[in-house]
Amino acid sequence: MAPGSVAEDATDSNAVEAGRELYEQSCITCHGSNLEGVSDRGPSLIGVGEASVFFQVSTGRMPLARQGEQAFRGPVTFTDDEIDQLMAYIQANGGGPTLPSGDLRDGELAAGGELFRLNCASCHNFAGRGGALSSGKNAPNLSEASDLQMYAAMLSGPSNMPVFGDNQLTPEEKRAIINYVQTLDESTDPGGLGIGRAGPVPEGVVIWLLGMGVLLIGVFWIGSKA
Repeated sequence: MAPGSVAEDATDSNAVEAGRELYEQSCITCHGSNLEGVSDRGPSLIGVGEASVFFQVSTGRMPLARQGEQAFRGPVTFTDDEIDQLMAYIQANGGGPTLPSGDLRDGELAAGGELFRLNCASCHNFAGRGGALSSGKNAPNLSEASDLQMYAAMLSGPSNMPVFGDNQLTPEEKRAIINYVQTLDESTDPGGLGIGRAGPVPEGVVIWLLGMGVLLIGVFWIGSKA
């Protein structure tokens, strides 16, 4: 074995051991001593892979502050190094989807838009701003998510979201969706105030209310002059 390989193996072993210690401090109560999960507390982590760990922990959804219908984005508890260590431990002992490398926005923009509207817009809104789901859950606003968090979510399917493995969406298609969402988020609103890009119905309501307000002001002003 080459010296570089020995050093790499030692580094991996150290990361796994450090991840085990973090897991036993922060995760074992809900997910069990063997990653098998605990009834009414937390699911099994066997097979979720480093992708799920990265998404849940890097967005502050885990460790869970309190039990509820859904884990929401919050303050991140762990450092980047600690997240890497937790990922290494779960991956080494449970297996599952791994994170990609390289540029995650190198997909085709137009294709990404079509794929997003087909697979994502029904929950996340056509502009990626999220929306309400059933049973008190909601699809989050994608403007807060990084490229890697989006990719990890597609691989792991958190909460009500389906898993989009490489058989459902190829790596190129995932990158195209990320490119579309991030380009949309970074674009301006040349038509005026974006109103959160909430969609045509809320925008129509705002326009109607503003129009009625101006009309009423005009009526009262004319009445005061009579």
